Amino acid sequence: MNAMHAIKAQVRNGHLVIDEPTDLPEGTEWKLLLVDKLVDEMDAEERAEFLRELEISGAEADAGQLIDAAEVLAKLRAPV
Repeated sequence: MNAMHAIKAQVRNGHLVIDEPTDLPEGTEWKLLLVDKLVDEMDAEERAEFLRELEISGAEADAGQLIDAAEVLAKLRAPV
């Protein structure tokens, strides 16, 4: 993920509908991440840090370095 792009979309009848035109080539694939509305309330420094961390996470995912959330939750729930 070399550059971050944000495109606004809404869910309508179970489908994501992009609310703005794009000049992306046909067939372009996207990884979509659900972002809480609190991001809109972040100041510039918080938003920049969030985007940096998101980019790092994307690179880790591409490299297969993420841990499945179910594994993490299972470890947290396991008795000590």
